[in-house]
Amino acid sequence: MGILIAILGIWFSSSLVKADSKAVTTSLIAKWSSTPLLLETSEFLSEEGQEKFWNFVEASENIERAEHDGSDYSSYQEMLKVASQSLSPLQQNLLKFSLSLRSYSAAVQAFQQIAADESPPEGCTLFFVVHGEKTCDFDSLGNLLQAASDRPKPFLFKGDHKYPASNPESPVVILYAEIGSEEFYRHHRRLVSKAEAGEITYVLRHYISNPSKEKVYLSGYGVELAIKSTEYKAKDDTQVKGTDVNATVIDENDPIDEVQGFLFGKLRQLYPDLSEELKELRKHLVESTNEMAPLKVWQLQDLSFQTAARILTAPPVDALMVMKDLSQNFPTKARAITKTVVSSELRAEIEENQKYFKGTLGLQPGDSALFINGLLIDLDTQDIFSLIDVLRNEARVMEGLHSLGIEGISLHNVLKLNIQPSDSDYAVDIRSPAISWINNLEVDSRYNSWPSSVQELLRPTFPGVIRQIRKNFHNFVLIVDPTHETTAELLNVAEMFFSNHIPLRIGLVFVVDDSEDVDGLQDPGVALLRTYNYVAQEMDNNYAFQTVMSIYNKVKTGDQLKVEHVVSVLEKQYPYVEVNSILGIDSAYDQNRKAARAYYEQTGVGPLPVVLFNGMPFQKDQLDPDDLETVTMHKILETTSIFQRAVYLGELSNDQDVVEYIMNQPNVVPRINSRILRSDREYLDLTGMNNHFVDDFARFTTLDSKDKTAAVANSMTYLTKKGMSSKEIYDDSFVRPVTFWIVGDFDKPSGRQLLYDAIKHQKSSNNIRISMINNPSEEPNSQNTIVAKAIWAALQTQTSNNAKNFITKMAKEETVKALEAGADILEFAVGGMDTNIFKEAFESPKVDFVLSHAIYCRDVLKLKKGQRAVISNGRMCDLVMKVDALLSAQPKGEARIEYHFFEERYSAVKLRPKEGETYFDVVAIVDPVTRDAQRLAPLLLVLNQLINMNLRVFMNCQSKLSDMPLKSFYRYVLEPEISFTAENNFAPGPIAKFLDMPQSPLFTLNLNTPESWMVESVRTPYDLDNIFLEEVDSVVAAEYELEYLLLEGHCYDITTGQPPRGLQFTLGTSTSPVIVDTIVMANLGYFQLKANPGAWTLRLRKGRSEDIYRIYSHDGTDSPPEANEVVVVLNNFKSKIIKVKVQKKFDMMNEDLLSDGTNENESGFWESLKWGFTGGQKNEDVKQDKDDVLNIFSVASGHLYERFLRIMMLSVLKHTKTPLKFWFLKNYLSPTFKEFIPYMAKKYNFQYELVQYKWPRWLHQQTEKQRIIWGYKILFLDVLFPLAVDKILFVDADQIVRTDLKELRDFNLDGAPYGYTPFCDSRREMDGYRFWKSGYWASHLAGRKYHISALYVVDLKKFRKIAAGDRLRGQYQGLSQDPNSLSNLDQDLPNNMIHQVPIKSLPQEWLWCETWCDDSSKKRAKTIDLCNNPMTKEPKLQAAMRIVPEWQDYDQEIKLLQSNFQKEKEMGTPAKMPGQHTHDPAAHVEL
Repeated sequence: MGILIAILGIWFSSSLVKADSKAVTTSLIAKWSSTPLLLETSEFLSEEGQEKFWNFVEASENIERAEHDGSDYSSYQEMLKVASQSLSPLQQNLLKFSLSLRSYSAAVQAFQQIAADESPPEGCTLFFVVHGEKTCDFDSLGNLLQAASDRPKPFLFKGDHKYPASNPESPVVILYAEIGSEEFYRHHRRLVSKAEAGEITYVLRHYISNPSKEKVYLSGYGVELAIKSTEYKAKDDTQVKGTDVNATVIDENDPIDEVQGFLFGKLRQLYPDLSEELKELRKHLVESTNEMAPLKVWQLQDLSFQTAARILTAPPVDALMVMKDLSQNFPTKARAITKTVVSSELRAEIEENQKYFKGTLGLQPGDSALFINGLLIDLDTQDIFSLIDVLRNEARVMEGLHSLGIEGISLHNVLKLNIQPSDSDYAVDIRSPAISWINNLEVDSRYNSWPSSVQELLRPTFPGVIRQIRKNFHNFVLIVDPTHETTAELLNVAEMFFSNHIPLRIGLVFVVDDSEDVDGLQDPGVALLRTYNYVAQEMDNNYAFQTVMSIYNKVKTGDQLKVEHVVSVLEKQYPYVEVNSILGIDSAYDQNRKAARAYYEQTGVGPLPVVLFNGMPFQKDQLDPDDLETVTMHKILETTSIFQRAVYLGELSNDQDVVEYIMNQPNVVPRINSRILRSDREYLDLTGMNNHFVDDFARFTTLDSKDKTAAVANSMTYLTKKGMSSKEIYDDSFVRPVTFWIVGDFDKPSGRQLLYDAIKHQKSSNNIRISMINNPSEEPNSQNTIVAKAIWAALQTQTSNNAKNFITKMAKEETVKALEAGADILEFAVGGMDTNIFKEAFESPKVDFVLSHAIYCRDVLKLKKGQRAVISNGRMCDLVMKVDALLSAQPKGEARIEYHFFEERYSAVKLRPKEGETYFDVVAIVDPVTRDAQRLAPLLLVLNQLINMNLRVFMNCQSKLSDMPLKSFYRYVLEPEISFTAENNFAPGPIAKFLDMPQSPLFTLNLNTPESWMVESVRTPYDLDNIFLEEVDSVVAAEYELEYLLLEGHCYDITTGQPPRGLQFTLGTSTSPVIVDTIVMANLGYFQLKANPGAWTLRLRKGRSEDIYRIYSHDGTDSPPEANEVVVVLNNFKSKIIKVKVQKKFDMMNEDLLSDGTNENESGFWESLKWGFTGGQKNEDVKQDKDDVLNIFSVASGHLYERFLRIMMLSVLKHTKTPLKFWFLKNYLSPTFKEFIPYMAKKYNFQYELVQYKWPRWLHQQTEKQRIIWGYKILFLDVLFPLAVDKILFVDADQIVRTDLKELRDFNLDGAPYGYTPFCDSRREMDGYRFWKSGYWASHLAGRKYHISALYVVDLKKFRKIAAGDRLRGQYQGLSQDPNSLSNLDQDLPNNMIHQVPIKSLPQEWLWCETWCDDSSKKRAKTIDLCNNPMTKEPKLQAAMRIVPEWQDYDQEIKLLQSNFQKEKEMGTPAKMPGQHTHDPAAHVEL
């Protein structure tokens, strides 16, 4: 005690007490009301199976009645207890994690929205819907059911809960109710009895009549507090009043709370009376460590290795915690880390491992990767919600294998078996002379201009761009019968690929009648083949192919090829040649006739036509000509990435023959046997283990599916070939890997036929065993089950051989006829049978086995009465059968990676799994000073609490760093389980806490959310773009709201195979059809729509989109492909991506979406370029709109720029009489601005709209907020605004306008899509800073001007017409991969593209800025921009007041308006909030 007081005494005498510790907190809530955890649990269970869902619904009735104290904690525990009855410990942990993440809240909310769309009857807590008619009264249900069959059945979604015993023929009753309410159970029981009586199909949907006032706190996202550069001061000086935030976020309950070696948690326990002094000491220590003096370059060099060394010296249990702490708080830890010594063993081992990382996984030093059981988890695209799915799928398989007694290392070896059934994995050899190739990319002159090096594959291009390289990477073989009606269509597709220069080598195999006596004058197929061969010899294969196309052009659609079609083309092209000599009996042109048929038969590729891609046959459903094109393009892109990897790893070099390389892959086989390689199968769950049998029917009915299957398997007796019953032990040592269960009604001819065929098949195969399941067609009685009972009795009592011979007799029709006529069963006994025990078993009155089999067929196999089936290996040796069924039922995914050879003595953190339980094998590769480490460390810590894992974290450090590797603090919001307060109530939701932060830096706050989330900042007075903690009282609390979930898609026109640029989609409900709309881009046909959980209908927008196009097909949606309505259900937090194909209506083939229906006298894009080269000018009519509105677009982030923005708006308003509409990018606006703007709009009489667009996942991401905002200024102009907006003016927030902008809108752009002002040259002292005057820019611009991006005018019609947006994004994609290019993104990109997308230079007076223009030109200025000055670095605010005299007046005017707004707000009469805007309600649909 004395020592501590002495320390405190010395310290107090030497320090002045500073202000309190500062913190930043961030929370994210969903827009909807908090959903009950009981309902979320039911959704978790329904993913495990509908049976578990309904069992939980039944059992949940007891939760409320259970003995507990009524607290949140005890009812939560009670609910878990009920849910856990059917879950393994691992699944229980995943359930708790899902509840903490609230991942099923979206599913419950989706039902809530579907219920709202039904418009629930007033005053009801639950209601029924019968084929569109509603009631809350159970007694009136009868009336609704009577006439139900006259009304159409409702559409049921994939996620709907249908009671299992429902009769599919009966009317559908949907109950909208809340599980857990007393009223629910009363009605539920009544509906169940109706369903079990076969009267109704019962469907349950969640409906909460009285939603909670609480919101859902979300997690699974990251928060970054990045240190901003303060080179140019951009902070507002307006004082902000802090809100009353609960300041207890400093975690005083932390039991350790270590700062510089002092364990304050322990000290607070030991010395409670010194708590104030301890608080002061802690604060002093925190502040002394938080000093962030910059490091010297030599100190930075080894930081990555030093951080790894620091992590690896910690005990393994704490190593992840240390990694999390160091990476997430790196800026304040870096100085201390520079003192760490790195051992030579550690460095050597990391460098050795890096060779493997690069060679086998393609990872560079500094890259990271995460593997779970060998499956790659992509940290950039996979969010925590898809990770849970991976864990659940793996858990199912691992627990299944474990229950079969396969454990530990063997379990992980079995997992790696690639047992996936799939034809597509196999390819046949295409190096056959029977294939006639019509082109060869490597030698044909038409491909001369293409590059020929395989290294070209590694050059960055736009996603979805097909690389044109002179190598036969992609080989497309058509195996066709020339007389088949689909042949012409398939050849057309090949012709289209060929003529459009798609890099595809195309080969033909004509399969025709090869008997000697058939010639080309009788058989059109032979005629075509001989003609092809003749032309190929005279000219070449390509010319012969064109001749074949001419022949097919003669055949009318729907007709077959005839000999006369061939003859007419031959006579026309070769008038001097005797047709007979080519087609007749003595023809010399039969090459490949026999070879082609032999090749086709030998490869076994199935019925014609067949299309091979690199030897892999396409599925039958992909051969539809519309699909074939898309599928082939996808294949090209898919295989390109495989080749890229091969080139990258050095497996494929320039001097290798590419086709040889492809054909030497392990999946190439000489022959494909489709019976062995068929996919799309149903699998039974064979992992159940119990001691039940089918001859106890009462017990059997109580089992769930898995246990029923186990009981059926336990009761099976098998027929085997060796002639011994499988009851005899020595036969079982011979494992028979193929098991057939024959299902049928053996008292009916069809069932007996199936059984007879199976026994016959068994004779030809040594490794088959057969057993039978009886599926009676009618209710079983002693008369209609004679054969079934005879078979069962024989199996139970006789040796296998005798049983087999007897059952074979029973399967014959004459036997059954004799039995029906009254013959005794024993007349058919076979030699060697023990007839006494057979007769006893046969005559036993018990038919439990038949009843059990019948119920098993109905409930588990989902068969109709009497329906036949064959189940092989539980696809639908027991161990072999069960393992095969388990592994095959996995979702088909990526291959698992093997990683045996990494060294792990010095450079890996290792955590061993608990003994005797199943464990996940988790491998992470990470550089501890990267953004990935900031995310990965907390993720692994949470996983460690959820799952039993064998974890290895390998360090992948970079050496010779020249810059600070991490300039940000980071928190990942993720908790393994819901937490409770000391009073046993739910703790407030998960939040990100940045405690004890340094106060000197300027921070900006960013959220990293899953790809499909659109979040906005709500309710914070602070400037989150410029957080300066010295000026804050204690806590900056940032609150965000999940505003939308994104629905993304790709759209193609099936006629052209191209995206329909400018096509518009809308998304809505039946009651309000248009809630949001969007435009399709040309890049990948991409579109995005904003939605929330629920069921939505996607439609083409009314107007030109709907007039010209119709939706042809859709994929990834939730309605059947042929349905007219495209229904999309959003019911989880994961990304949803759909594909839509559209087709022009027949009478609209020549219409263009982007023209306005009038013929434009323009030959398109080249015309628009002409002025740039020839100087020819084209006058544009200035179109005066009926509603002549000036559209002005601007972006701002941070309070200072929002202050500038308001002043810019005021300066525009003061100088124009034209009605104004401002468009703001919503993504980065502060809550303060969004709250004030409707008030300002009302006072100054202008319209406004907030637009937003989520940066598409396929477009290279920027990480720095400023660069993202620059990207939004230029990259999405074609999709941000509705098509009705013809022209938009962009005005920077920090500009002051001194003229009427109508003049700029009407400026003649001479056919260019946009106009910018060039940089001034007149201020000579700045010459040294004009980077565009030398180097790259000088040569690229070739005498043209370099333009400034602070002000520009865009002719959106022209911009869209020449696909300028798609070109800009394409160029951006190529350039942005290099971090050093596009340093001023929004300005460099249009200047770089000046040759492809021309810029019209605006007169200099349109933009004056002091940095570049001299003082004398200021008086002519139409706008003044506050450009940064690289020489003086003068702060913006100071410059504004000095340069622009009117600026302060504007500033005062706005401040007055703001104070009036505050007063009105406090008095309770503020202006209307956004969305209720008085001016133009239609203008408020947010895009």
